[in-house]
Amino acid sequence: MGDPHYDDAPRRVDLAVARLDAWSVMKVSFLLSVALGVAMVIGTAILWFMVDGMHVFSTIEDFLVQIGAERYASFLDYARLPKVLSYATIAAVANVVLMTAMLTLGSLLYNVITSLVGGVKISLMDE
Repeated sequence: MGDPHYDDAPRRVDLAVARLDAWSVMKVSFLLSVALGVAMVIGTAILWFMVDGMHVFSTIEDFLVQIGAERYASFLDYARLPKVLSYATIAAVANVVLMTAMLTLGSLLYNVITSLVGGVKISLMDE
């Protein structure tokens, strides 16, 4: 059978990640960026409700009225919940498109580079 100490020794395998499938990278990056976008919109809504709950917007509006700058109070319309959520949704959609495209192009660039230098070396051990 052999030496009992040798049978219990962990095995080590050296591998190289030589190629990434661009289609798989695109699917995974799309799903992760959609999840990040949903989290960003929900986080924006939570943050807006917290700031509104602390009466920050009404305090700013009252301050502008006190100093005689009522005409600048109209800028607070950009901080209303529907507009803020619209901005967050637009940013989330742009993030989905850009992140998916950048990671897919990154995988293609990785494939070109690994054809020249051989890829990333990984050592796996079985314990």
